Amino acid sequence: MSRFSILGWPVFRQAKSKDKLGRGPTVESPKYQNMRPRTEDADKVVQSVCPYCAVGCGQRIYVKDNKVTHIEGDPDSPISRGRLCPKGAASEQLVNTPSRQKTVLYRPPRATDWQELDLDTAMDMIADRFLEARKNHWEDYDEEGKWVNRTMGIASLGGATIDNEENYLIKKLFSAAGAVQIENQARI
Repeated sequence: MSRFSILGWPVFRQAKSKDKLGRGPTVESPKYQNMRPRTEDADKVVQSVCPYCAVGCGQRIYVKDNKVTHIEGDPDSPISRGRLCPKGAASEQLVNTPSRQKTVLYRPPRATDWQELDLDTAMDMIADRFLEARKNHWEDYDEEGKWVNRTMGIASLGGATIDNEENYLIKKLFSAAGAVQIENQARI
């Protein structure tokens, strides 16, 4: 550890140099002179939207070697103007956590353990159940004899992590399938 010297104070360095206003290198400590931004070595920067709430704050996602290295607010976003709440600022942890689930898990009826499925099998199971529920609960007419052409056996419940475009497509899909119960928390 170096010995304390009053000559090392920034005010004395400032007085000895041409930096009279103290806005240049005279006020920088040696510790910080060699520091670089942690985003400097990113391969690319991708614009995105925070996945947490219905506000839709813009994010800049820094990627190096196909791995997210840093996420910060996007100053070009008209919604958040470069600001993020604590959850949005910590969303890099959501992407890079070692406990992130990356496979499809399925628990059969009355089973106590989960089993892994491949994505194609899971999608086929969902499609089969969707079509079966639609067929089993289809109504051409209601109790009063009005033509309704609907099913009450399927519904859609959207969330804040789905943007307006995705909600629009989900609404179109479920309406075309005859569903009536379609709820979304749209954003952006």
